[in-house]
Amino acid sequence: MYIPFENLPGESKIWIYQSNRKFSEEEFSEIETALQSFIEGWAAHGTSLEASYQMKYNRFLILAVNQDVQAATGCSIDSSVEFIQSLEKKYDVDLLDKMNVTFKLGEHIAHKPLIDFKKMVKDKSVSENTIVFNNLVNNIEEYNESWEVPAADSWHSRFF
Repeated sequence: MYIPFENLPGESKIWIYQSNRKFSEEEFSEIETALQSFIEGWAAHGTSLEASYQMKYNRFLILAVNQDVQAATGCSIDSSVEFIQSLEKKYDVDLLDKMNVTFKLGEHIAHKPLIDFKKMVKDKSVSENTIVFNNLVNNIEEYNESWEVPAADSWHSRFF
């Protein structure tokens, strides 16, 4: 069951998927329609999940579930991964590779393999003040407070 993202409690579980490229406006619109449909039918053991999504910067897909109402289970999580994989195939993008880093360079959002990001640190092309997207946040509260942060305040700090 779809619930507006802002109406979910802060402890709601989230999953963040980053694309290796920016989606076009047309793709973004199609994906939003597909996400809405997926969320409406998302269930765990036959019980509808109180869930939502956000799409950010034409690059990030964020799924959220209110675990207080009904927890996402193995099968429901598997179905969300299958849905994400279907988007990967349809739009020829990578949404599941966690060995990439997305960060801001001025107003531009850059996406690099982790090894390239480490090289940029060494070359001083990015700093501890570079805004990174910490996709390891676990719930909406952490997402709101710690998703877009200086690299010094996230797991990226180990590279400086």
